[in-house]
Amino acid sequence: MLQKPESGALPIPQAEREMDGSHDGETQVLTASQEMAPSPLLQESPEEDLGAVREEGATEPCLTPKGARALAAKTLARRRACRRLDRTVAELVQFLLLKDRKKSPITRSEMVKYVIGDLKDLFPEIIARAAEHLRYVFGFELKQLDRKHHTYILINKLKPIEDEEEALRGDGPRLGLLMMILGLIYMKGNSAREAQVWAMLRRLGVRPSKYHFLFGYPKRLIMEDFVQLRYLNYRRVPHTNPPECEFSWGPRSNLETSKMKVLGFVAKLHKKEPQHWPVQYREALADEADRARAGASVRARASTHPW
Repeated sequence: MLQKPESGALPIPQAEREMDGSHDGETQVLTASQEMAPSPLLQESPEEDLGAVREEGATEPCLTPKGARALAAKTLARRRACRRLDRTVAELVQFLLLKDRKKSPITRSEMVKYVIGDLKDLFPEIIARAAEHLRYVFGFELKQLDRKHHTYILINKLKPIEDEEEALRGDGPRLGLLMMILGLIYMKGNSAREAQVWAMLRRLGVRPSKYHFLFGYPKRLIMEDFVQLRYLNYRRVPHTNPPECEFSWGPRSNLETSKMKVLGFVAKLHKKEPQHWPVQYREALADEADRARAGASVRARASTHPW
């Protein structure tokens, strides 16, 4: 069972600063593309939607050279806009966690001044996504105290999602981190390079080797707790020079959760249905069928030999 996180000191991050400069053109692109913006937490890069395994045979439509250039320019602008929105959401999450240490209400004006800046017109989208990440990953619920003065507080719920809490029997923030890693592994084809896991932590605003007041030392938590408790496997990738290592699901994760539950967790973060990733969805369905057959076989043997 995972240990409950202990409180501790955390240095003020880069998010607690005033943002300057003008990005009016970028803001316009954000307004047009905010519904398409994926969660930043599991992406390997802004160009990849989770870096997930794609269906074979997928083809791009034929375009004229002029049309291809226009599409490339539009795609690049959308990626930049989504990348900036993702970065702002991640910074706001860390800012809210830090402000919560003082247990005083957090105002909209503070969020705009120190984090959101000239993206204030997108405040509803940014605060909604930040609230989802706080709930699913860190186990906190963002509550609005006063609509007139736009003040907020964080409530520690200790459970990111009921299904995952029941499946893994862990505590909120650390369970959320484990679910993030399991999701990354699954979406990468059932293994993820060590560098990809550390990169995901940095996108969360968490440095692998630096103390975090929710996770302690994240790298130690992963290598000494998650690996030793068999939630994760860790091995060297053959024939790599320089040597590289990778993570995969450990036997305990396979027993205590399922690919369908983890895919559902990923889908919630991205505001999509699990079917959005057909390769992973079919694999999860097959996994559910295998589990059902195994359970039926065990029950049949138990009924034949009840002693």
